[in-house]
Amino acid sequence: MEITYTMQGDYLLPNLTLPEQDSRPIGLWGQQHLRYIKRSRPILYTNLLTKCKLNEYLADINEQAEKMYEQLVAVFAKEEGCSEQLKATNQMLWVRKINNAAQRAREVVNAEIIYN
Repeated sequence: MEITYTMQGDYLLPNLTLPEQDSRPIGLWGQQHLRYIKRSRPILYTNLLTKCKLNEYLADINEQAEKMYEQLVAVFAKEEGCSEQLKATNQMLWVRKINNAAQRAREVVNAEIIYN
């Protein structure tokens, strides 16, 4: 491995480059997990950052959380009895039940993936 240098004034500085990083979007769940590991798990955050694996890790967390959230909302909505029939007859009740299912799913995803 050969190191090249660039002259900056009177100094020779090494030409350093970072390895290629994952360019997938981090998303909402990944950003929440990023705030959590910065605040509560600084060693993990520093290790991922220095190994240039932070974006890849957060994108994976985001994908897992999004998939789990969508599945849980569908299951909880079915448990609540949210159907197209209910949506057509009583929209406010349907909205209340869907919002309840979504909130339950968010709590599970936060507990299982984001803050774990």
